[in-house]
Amino acid sequence: MNADYDYLMKIIVVGESGCGKSSLLNQYVDKVYNESFVSTIGVDFKFKSITLNSGKTAKLQLWDTAGQERFKTIVASYWRSADGVVFVFDLTDLASFEAVKHWALEADKYLRPGSQKILVGNKTDLVEERRVTREMGEALAASMGIDYIETSAKTVENVDQAFTLAAETVADNYQNLHGIRTVKPRPAFPEDDKKDSASCCAMM
Repeated sequence: MNADYDYLMKIIVVGESGCGKSSLLNQYVDKVYNESFVSTIGVDFKFKSITLNSGKTAKLQLWDTAGQERFKTIVASYWRSADGVVFVFDLTDLASFEAVKHWALEADKYLRPGSQKILVGNKTDLVEERRVTREMGEALAASMGIDYIETSAKTVENVDQAFTLAAETVADNYQNLHGIRTVKPRPAFPEDDKKDSASCCAMM
């Protein structure tokens, strides 16, 4: 099968409402930052292709999920086919940091074995309002056995690096577990993805 990528990865971005998930994705994919806060309704997604350290091309299907309680049933249906998860919290909001533990439980409940995770502390630009230290973020990530990185959607600090880290983590794990296989297109919506729920990201 011909394709302009080697990997097709589904990565979902989760966290409490207002922690900056949409801002991070808008900055990463579209290079746009908007000061106004608009809550995501349900789930939205974007695509971006990147070159990995291996020289392979990864096409990322990035899912922006709503953090409000009333949307969590909808969001849960997107966990099952995810290759990777980016947990995001707001460095100025201790409650959003504590909520990562809840999101981690959701991940354990729905994700298939082998799905990879990273932790992102967002809004490093708000230095005076910061409530979560780097040490706290690193300790939480260590307890979860995952990588940690701090970002700012406003100043673009580590935005590219965060999603590249997520993609590299998925690719490394996939190579270690499965080796190489032919590209298989991933359906855009989870209800179409049930038959492929046991597979990881596709590779050419």
